[in-house]
Amino acid sequence: MMTTAAALLAGVPLALGNGTGSEMRQPLGYAMVGGLALSQLLTLYTTPVVYLYLDRLQSWLTRDRDAERASLETPAIAAE
Repeated sequence: MMTTAAALLAGVPLALGNGTGSEMRQPLGYAMVGGLALSQLLTLYTTPVVYLYLDRLQSWLTRDRDAERASLETPAIAAE
């Protein structure tokens, strides 16, 4: 997050700048600031979602494997 924030803040003067040649640099600043902000938001929202889906998939696969093992094992008959 800090790297993205530093790069985003470095692009703000490009986006807001005025003066000689600023009409050539402003679109670059807009693209930098907008792209970095959007990518950071998407990353912050999608990473936990992907983690939750993978965790649920792992528990589902583990549950199926444990159920298969239990069905293959035969209970020991105790001799009395």
